[in-house]
Amino acid sequence: MTKRMVLVVAAAIFDGDGRILLAQRPPGKSMAGLWEFPGGKVEAGETPEEALVRELEEELQITVDVRNCHPINFASFDYPDFHLLMPLFDVRDWAGTPVALEGQTLAWVRPEDLAKYPAPPADIPLFADLAGRF
Repeated sequence: MTKRMVLVVAAAIFDGDGRILLAQRPPGKSMAGLWEFPGGKVEAGETPEEALVRELEEELQITVDVRNCHPINFASFDYPDFHLLMPLFDVRDWAGTPVALEGQTLAWVRPEDLAKYPAPPADIPLFADLAGRF
């Protein structure tokens, strides 16, 4: 059986203290309560960077220039109903203050503390990679 491929983008948004912004999935969504990188689905006709800029505006009310989205890693994960491909981008320059517009809880987390936050299976290796880098 061939599974559908889902392409989503995610951002490791770093603040001036080197912490990474995580969002907790709100009640009612799949994997509610788990912590993840902000981002979302890539729409038809969008590049991953364009999708990330759009998603960060929609989810967090921050403005990011596509030139400030730097790919650092990716997840390829086989969920029961679909296969997820998720490029992860390093974002260190944006305008605005992140605001949780979709009912999620936000937390600024040091890279070495990422493992303390329960996460979707696709995010866990990315959490470990970031913890080892910084």
